[in-house]
Amino acid sequence: MLTRATQIFAGIAGAAGVALAAAATHAGNPELLNPAALVALTQAAALLLLSIRKPGLLRALAILCGVAGVVLFCGTMVTLAFLGWRLFPMSAPAGGILLMLAWLMTGLAFAFGPRSGAGRE
Repeated sequence: MLTRATQIFAGIAGAAGVALAAAATHAGNPELLNPAALVALTQAAALLLLSIRKPGLLRALAILCGVAGVVLFCGTMVTLAFLGWRLFPMSAPAGGILLMLAWLMTGLAFAFGPRSGAGRE
């Protein structure tokens, strides 16, 4: 269930990243929209990587932190760019911290999790 939901969210985040990049170019406010586009696109790829197989605890935590981080960080950048307000105080930094945790847990999951193709180096 988490794997399929992750893949669906990754597709949405990837599409949003492309749309945000276009909006940064054509709709103005690239200072806010370019970072949101970058985060959405890179996190979409990371989430797809994490969803390749059934997640263990570290992968599941990385996925949850990644999804929450994208929503908070990108959501704040978009609402600030187009509406002039944040989701809530400190929502962008909270999203950024969650994204950093997601990347750290991704590294740990691959360092200490089960290996695919065991015996091949």
